[in-house]
Amino acid sequence: MKSVVHRIPITRARINLGQVVRRAHINREYFILEKDGIPVAGIMNVDEFEDYLDLQDAGLKKQIRKSHQEYRNGKARSANSFLTGLRRTAAKSKK
Repeated sequence: MKSVVHRIPITRARINLGQVVRRAHINREYFILEKDGIPVAGIMNVDEFEDYLDLQDAGLKKQIRKSHQEYRNGKARSANSFLTGLRRTAAKSKK
């Protein structure tokens, strides 16, 4: 799905704020708000914004790189194997 980016004046966004926010949330559209033709702010879905913020965290970036390298080196295991291990750990801790 291709992202749709709209450039709109802040005054128009203010008048139609509910509609703009709904479109950003439901349709995953982006809005660049302009003041006198100059882009000054943006509106996007909060889930995507939180993902963006997470990716700005240097520690998280390092962890992702490390995990990816381990995967490429064959240190990954299947989801079923992982879940089986979790269930065993949970069963042992209940005893």
